[in-house]
Amino acid sequence: MRTCILAACLLLLLSAGPPKSAFREYQLTYPRVRLAYAHKWPQLQTLLRSRRIDPARLEVFFRVFKVGRRLEAWGRNQGEATFQLLRTYPLAGTSGSLGPKRREGDNQVPEGFYRIDRFNPISTYYMSLGLDYPNASDRALGGPNPGSHIFVHGSNVTVGCLPITDDCIQEVYLLALEARSAGQQDMQLHIFPFEMNAQNMERYRQNVNYGFWQTLQPGFSYFDEHLTPAAVEVQANGMYVVR
Repeated sequence: MRTCILAACLLLLLSAGPPKSAFREYQLTYPRVRLAYAHKWPQLQTLLRSRRIDPARLEVFFRVFKVGRRLEAWGRNQGEATFQLLRTYPLAGTSGSLGPKRREGDNQVPEGFYRIDRFNPISTYYMSLGLDYPNASDRALGGPNPGSHIFVHGSNVTVGCLPITDDCIQEVYLLALEARSAGQQDMQLHIFPFEMNAQNMERYRQNVNYGFWQTLQPGFSYFDEHLTPAAVEVQANGMYVVR
């Protein structure tokens, strides 16, 4: 993932970071974060309050769909049962095809259930949020080198990551940063090949990835029904299962 490797050059430092109570202040030492707050935070506060979400209690969840090329940002107050859709951001570029990522250099965007585990305010692609790829499923089902360094980032170019332009990454980065600052540690991002309803599952039944997609579909359906992420585990064979 050459396009994303440079973006990760300082991730060990940035992911370790300061104590949680000072996370926002630590991020604000970077000019791009300060600029994002100046340009985007007033309108994001207005958006949250219009949905009766207190920014100081914000929790977020993200979904990505390859077909339709979009990233959805959802939000709720801590302690609430359901998320609300806040905004949808178009993917500004894609690579690979439908199906999961299995090896370094295959140009694929992963598919599965991931978590945001890194904040990079000095990315080669403006700002970026790192995913915990490869997860246990990827390691079980992939080759000896499944790759790494998968991000949601700015710009409109990528090989395996999720670019949403410099303008849009400012908003997504701030939503994640504010939720992290408010105490959210488990910040999930689910990547699906398409909306996994019955019609689409039938449409792609002959695809070589159909067996794997069947293990993603219950997690998709659970969120659509309950508006909160399912508890998902990875079996020894690498397949996902909803508890």
